Amino acid sequence: MTDMTGLDLTRKLIAFDTINPPGDELDCATFLAELLESAGFQITLHDWKRRRPNLIATLPATEAPVRDALVYSGHLDTVPLGQADWSVDPFAGEIREGRLYGRGTSDMKSGVAACVMAGLALAREPVRRAEVRLILSAGEETGCEGVLALADRPGLLGTCDALIVAEPTDNRPFVGHKGALWVQLVHKGVTAHGSMPEKGVNAIFGACKSIEALRGFDFGVTPHPVMGGPSLNVGNMIAGLNVNSVPDRAQVGIDIRSTVGQTNAQIKAQLAKLLGDEVQIVPMTDMDHVYTDPDTPWIQEVFSTVRDVTGTDPAVGTASYFTDASVLKPAMGNPATLIMGPGAMAMAHQTDEYCETALIDPCTEVFTRLGRAHIA
Repeated sequence: MTDMTGLDLTRKLIAFDTINPPGDELDCATFLAELLESAGFQITLHDWKRRRPNLIATLPATEAPVRDALVYSGHLDTVPLGQADWSVDPFAGEIREGRLYGRGTSDMKSGVAACVMAGLALAREPVRRAEVRLILSAGEETGCEGVLALADRPGLLGTCDALIVAEPTDNRPFVGHKGALWVQLVHKGVTAHGSMPEKGVNAIFGACKSIEALRGFDFGVTPHPVMGGPSLNVGNMIAGLNVNSVPDRAQVGIDIRSTVGQTNAQIKAQLAKLLGDEVQIVPMTDMDHVYTDPDTPWIQEVFSTVRDVTGTDPAVGTASYFTDASVLKPAMGNPATLIMGPGAMAMAHQTDEYCETALIDPCTEVFTRLGRAHIA
């Protein structure tokens, strides 16, 4: 596979069906483990669940390290195909007019391919004064479950100086992303016959009271100049079993996106104070925001490298979605963190998902140059 390109590798990865649920990342992870091991990487397969490993591949330094590791990160699982029919085989890696089609092309097997290709290039460097590590996770699409399991195992992740997460950004170098706090607000009542509602306590009324309290809720934080302000969306309400009974349970699902200047723990405390003890707050997804000051020397090096490779002057930006960096950054010593990948942000989770083929090699080149500078 010495002549393999990033496009070739992306197509190979698409052929593995890693739709989550159920996930089943084992065959894809094993393929990558064998490829990296043959290049000199030391392999750890962390069996998070049956046939759902996290892959940690470590390229040792050849000389006494002068700095901590550089880490590349990506996830191997993809979302389901959806209800709409695809016009292409989602696992065939078909190329049309400069676009590579398939589930996971953008989110994020092209990004994984860019990480792996950069790692293979760095393995050919005769002198390495820092370790290079790839963390390829399972279960990201359902709340970063794979890396959460890694973080619970002391010593598996280690620390690093810099972290690259290759999620889809159209090759724009992002310095962070908003946090995500998804919770269910559970309201309990007392059931009664629908003709005698005064005998019961209607949980829907309690839910409506909570929804009204959340309308226009002020988080008390100033919008960040790059990441912006927090947001809150009431996404669903589930209540009642039949029309002629007073509902004794109602739950409201809310999606909060947090920003710089707040933590999800603070937000949960705000919700508890606002809604009162009678409302049970049940977290579903709890990922804090990620942000690295763009004036950080390594981020400035990233911008310079992107400028040299792509010929464009990158603007400072952040992603709206959350990534494994929410877990990895605090678990690995709070390194400077870049979110960048060749995938198209607008195509993530879409029917007929595609990636622009012309973006894969430039992304690989950026990752490789950053790696060479780090290990020099």
